[in-house]
Amino acid sequence: MTPPNPTPNHYTLLNVKPTASPQEIRRAYRDMSKLYHPDTTTLPPAIATEKFKYLNDAYATLSNPEKRTAYDYSIGISRVAVVQVPTYLNRPASERGKYPKDNAYLDPNDRPLSPGELFALFILGLTFVGCLLLVVTVGWSKGELVLYSPDDSTAESITLPAPETTSPPVSIEQSPAVDPSSTSPRPLPPMELSPKII
Repeated sequence: MTPPNPTPNHYTLLNVKPTASPQEIRRAYRDMSKLYHPDTTTLPPAIATEKFKYLNDAYATLSNPEKRTAYDYSIGISRVAVVQVPTYLNRPASERGKYPKDNAYLDPNDRPLSPGELFALFILGLTFVGCLLLVVTVGWSKGELVLYSPDDSTAESITLPAPETTSPPVSIEQSPAVDPSSTSPRPLPPMELSPKII
């Protein structure tokens, strides 16, 4: 038979769980120190001093992260995060459905975007749209943005007056040979399509 441990576990001495945060440990220490401080307790001075000493030792160990990790290791408490089974799996399959209804869109470890992150995404989208509008505007103003009608039958025919020439007409036999495949027809700029007023 093992003898009882004269000093209880630091966590039970402070009445906190092993997963308690530093703030919870500090709050529990303040509450317990009011009970066991030799000046404020109703216990006999010898017992109060001994209990207060254990309380100070427990707080000194648990308030220091390195000492707390070593202490947890010595008593067999793991500080490694363990994968937790989702709570909705505890219900029967007929009750829970295909997906959990309370967090259908977010993983339990995800968090929603903060207002600052939403604002940054809004500014990013606005900048992207502004850049697209700038490219289209500059292309249109430089004349590099040409929009052709998909149907050539809608184009109006424009008749231009024949230019007056003083040179003699050239016959087809005298003209230099031109390979029709070497040159491709190019569309005339809008200025050349309009008739000239004399």
